[in-house]
Amino acid sequence: MAGPKLIKTRMIAGVWEGVLTAQGDTPPDLVVTHMDRLIDGTTVTASDAVGGWLVRVPIPAEHLSDGIVTFVIRDANTDETLNSFSLLAGDALSEDIRAEMDLLREELDMLKRAFRRHCVETM
Repeated sequence: MAGPKLIKTRMIAGVWEGVLTAQGDTPPDLVVTHMDRLIDGTTVTASDAVGGWLVRVPIPAEHLSDGIVTFVIRDANTDETLNSFSLLAGDALSEDIRAEMDLLREELDMLKRAFRRHCVETM
């Protein structure tokens, strides 16, 4: 018998979401931790998928800080890790190539707007 599987679907408005598939009619009890501290508010609700449940993990603002913050989602009964997610913020992000690319995109958009405005004004 295969154990439960938890697959991320998205993160939106400060809430991590995933689909949990498991054997049986009830989902396993889940615990979410950050640095061995329990994160409250996790919900598991029935999903349209057969044998599946929607898992929602709200990300508390008090756990966010500079650097990498990792949350671990485990089966409370077996202590098996089902999934985890990390967030990167602050000074550590300034060195990240993805942040640089995002900044370049914003600057390119600004230059395109300025160029279009210049073309309209000089016509």
